[in-house]
Amino acid sequence: MEILFISHKYPPVIGGMEKQSFELITGMKKHGRVHAIIFDAEKESRLQFFLHLEEKIIAMCIKHPMLTIIHYNDALVAAVCLRHKRYKHLKRTMTVHGLDVVFPNWIYRNWIFRKFNAFSLIFAVSNATAKACIDRGISKDKVVVVHNGVDHTMRGLISKVQMETLLSSQYGIGTRNRRVLVAMGRPVIRKGFSWFITNIVPELEPDIVLLLIGPDQRPSQVKRKFWSAIPKGMRKPLELFMGMPSDADQINNLLKKSEIADIVKQLGTIPYEDIVKILCAADAFIMPNIAVKGDMEGFGLVCLEAALCGAPVYAAAIDGITDVIHHQKNGLLLPSGDAKSWIKEINNIGKDTADKMLRDEVIDYTRSRFGWIKMVEEYRAYFLAI
Repeated sequence: MEILFISHKYPPVIGGMEKQSFELITGMKKHGRVHAIIFDAEKESRLQFFLHLEEKIIAMCIKHPMLTIIHYNDALVAAVCLRHKRYKHLKRTMTVHGLDVVFPNWIYRNWIFRKFNAFSLIFAVSNATAKACIDRGISKDKVVVVHNGVDHTMRGLISKVQMETLLSSQYGIGTRNRRVLVAMGRPVIRKGFSWFITNIVPELEPDIVLLLIGPDQRPSQVKRKFWSAIPKGMRKPLELFMGMPSDADQINNLLKKSEIADIVKQLGTIPYEDIVKILCAADAFIMPNIAVKGDMEGFGLVCLEAALCGAPVYAAAIDGITDVIHHQKNGLLLPSGDAKSWIKEINNIGKDTADKMLRDEVIDYTRSRFGWIKMVEEYRAYFLAI
């Protein structure tokens, strides 16, 4: 088996798609001859990468004549390559992650996406993503579900007192005698951060503090002026396509209120080691996603990472999150957008209840069902069967 991987989402950029791409390409090297064409922002622009991609693929085919499969690591790069004509002898496969399926553009939805039926196989990262493919015209026999994995080495040993010391000394945040909630991710509307701050935070008990981890990403004045010049009808698709921080301004406006600022603390981008320490001792991790037309949470890797650290996960029962969090096994699933349910459950965190989950049980359950090695082996089995 000899495979060529194409990816424009790859480390050192940090994200779920980048991590999945890295683990798949690296892991497959143990099972066959692997080649890759990876976007490198230090060497070229993304536009240059796409414009010269066909020539690079042809060069790979000439250099490695035993290539049989080409795998695109998301539907965007696969869509760009639909126009390519000179390597039709390769079997084509791709991974879809969520937004690259539901992207709200009429041309993409009705003309481009259906053309993926010509591919040999489409890997969906969750059942929700697979259903979205089928709902948009992809044949059922073309779609398989292979879940992303999680890094089993994340687990660390740290007490709550040590976490409190870390937060106080490194970030100036006092959490002694307080219940600590953590939310993590890019400030995009579907994550539900501003919804949670607006609807849930004012009703929380006074000993609860929420830590927001992730890039602030507020656009510069130049970007704001450029954005305001774009017609409103084009803004949302471009916002999703470019990964714009659609919730950043709303979050920051909310944090200017003193009653909110006392409860919600924005840490920004912090070292990986500190993230693990915080997750290992936090009272809970929250992922309050809400429904956004034309967008979706394809998988929810951060939920897995939190669960593997032993943090009780409270997540919205929406999109691909339900493939990751199994109710009362490695977290609790709550109705998306149901403020009353969230207020009740969040205020009850850390209190003695009959259905309280033990950290070690959460970790063992998550580790047994999700892993990068397991993901790679499933991909390998499907590649061999094509």
